[in-house]
Amino acid sequence: MTKILLVEDNEMNRDMLSRRLERKGFEVIIAVDGLEGVNMARTESPCLILMDMSLPVMDGWEAVRALKDNPETKSIPVLGLSAHAMTPDRDKALKAGCDDYDTKPVDIKRLMEKIQALLDQNDAG
Repeated sequence: MTKILLVEDNEMNRDMLSRRLERKGFEVIIAVDGLEGVNMARTESPCLILMDMSLPVMDGWEAVRALKDNPETKSIPVLGLSAHAMTPDRDKALKAGCDDYDTKPVDIKRLMEKIQALLDQNDAG
C-alpha cells in the first residue's frame, strides 16, 4: 500500500484529506506541524508528502528545505498545499523544494492527478 505523509495543522482539513486518500487506497500517516513532519518522513519513509505551507513550530517552507537537504528524505516527492493561489506563492513553494503545488480548498480530483503524477515520476526515476 502506498504510504502518504499528510502534514496539516487544521483538523478539518486533516480529517477530510485523510479519509479521501484512504478511500483511494492510500495508507495515510499524519503530522500536525512541520518539525513532526520532517521527523516522520525520516522514520516512516513515505512514498509522498502532502505539506501544508502554513504550519506551526516549523513552517512548510522550512520543512521542505530540511527534507530536501537530507540525503535520507530528499528523493521523497513533496506536494505543497496552501490557501495562497497567487503565482508567486507557487514559485516560492517550488523554489523551497516542493515537487508540485496545489491550492486550498482542495479539488480532490486535481489533487489525485497530481499525486499520481508524482508517484509515477518517482517510480520511473
